[in-house]
Amino acid sequence: MASTRITRTLSANGDKKLTISAWIKRGNISVAQYICRVFSDGNNQGGLYFTSGDNIEWFDYVGGAYKLRYITNAVYRDTSAWYHILAHFDNSLGSPEAKLYVNGVEQSLSTSTNYTQNQTTSWNNNYTFDIGSASTGTYFDGSMTHFYFIQNQKYAPTTFGETDSTSGIWKPITSPTIDYSATGSNSCLLKFENSGNMDLDSGSNNLSFTTSGTLTQNVDTPSNNFATMNPLAMGTASSNHTFSNGNLTSTNSSSTHRSVVSSLAVSSGKWYFEGKSVSTGGAYPTFGIFNADASFDAGTYFTSTANGYGYNSNGAIFNNANSLVTGLATWTDGDIIGVALDVDNDKIYFSKNGSWQNSADPSAGTGGQSITSDITWYFAGHTNDGGTDPVQNYNFGQGYFGTTAVASAGTAPSEGGIFEFDCPNGYQALCTKGINSF
Repeated sequence: MASTRITRTLSANGDKKLTISAWIKRGNISVAQYICRVFSDGNNQGGLYFTSGDNIEWFDYVGGAYKLRYITNAVYRDTSAWYHILAHFDNSLGSPEAKLYVNGVEQSLSTSTNYTQNQTTSWNNNYTFDIGSASTGTYFDGSMTHFYFIQNQKYAPTTFGETDSTSGIWKPITSPTIDYSATGSNSCLLKFENSGNMDLDSGSNNLSFTTSGTLTQNVDTPSNNFATMNPLAMGTASSNHTFSNGNLTSTNSSSTHRSVVSSLAVSSGKWYFEGKSVSTGGAYPTFGIFNADASFDAGTYFTSTANGYGYNSNGAIFNNANSLVTGLATWTDGDIIGVALDVDNDKIYFSKNGSWQNSADPSAGTGGQSITSDITWYFAGHTNDGGTDPVQNYNFGQGYFGTTAVASAGTAPSEGGIFEFDCPNGYQALCTKGINSF
């Protein structure tokens, strides 16, 4: 949702209750990013957002003073996880109640300014309502689904989520019972699931919204969490390496090498991934795998040690700074590199634009490059700044390179995922359903 704003104007009412509920997967961290905001002017506005310190703040600023201001003690920096965030209040009570929950748990607060009884709020006023931004800035970068804005009702987090009896993980209730007829005329539900109408209101009020920027739809959901690249891992959080598009695009603005690794790792099974070079930059961009139990200097190739294997743009497979195979197809900007990882048989396969290199066939298990056994692997990418900041896009099955959908989806893995080219038979996208299938 980066640089995207969904907006409409609220109609004023006298409601004293509100519930906001949304499932969120963060991209960039350590920068202010709004989930939603209501705004009249600098002295009259409310917001729910991640602060630059990665806390969650929920506020209502009325007449130049905070009438509600909650800031969590906890910080939220896990870019591999989905969070369920719920904020609700009822200020009709003699002692007004306002609470903030994450994954069903009420949050402890470093700041806890609460409403007085029957306080007029920004949230139920004739203000501009934004989702995913604060007007033209502080855009949310990541993924969002099942965004509820419900006036005149205070719903508990258990309306929207529950604890899985097997895993103990908080999971979504995708069709909760919401009485829209008893709520304010501004109440809405945005699922972001209709690719032809991404800002569709699925609530019974059928509200219309205006979207600026580009909303992109992918299959990454709280019910099937897909890997992205990880800005917190092994030097990739450097100020010279930036991430965007929900951590599926990386830009290396340093003057040296930078490698990035996936947010999920695997120690068994068969996995498929696609990478695309947008801007090559310096010498030899690479896609491949890296040992999740190892580390590397942020200024070196991930294939410069025995812990990494990669297909270099010069047409070679590298490991431990040595070329294991040469004479493969070279590749450049716009080419899509497929990486098929067979951890069960300790093999890796590479393709260029759907053509498997070295006469390999991962579906048949022939022609692959042998890799070290008994290793937990990340998928990985590498660039080198040669004067022009190199950019790479990654598709773990989300169905996009940057903000552009795959041109013609190939055969999909059985547990979900959309790739440009055919996923090899028996392989999965790196997602939670895929992991659970092995």
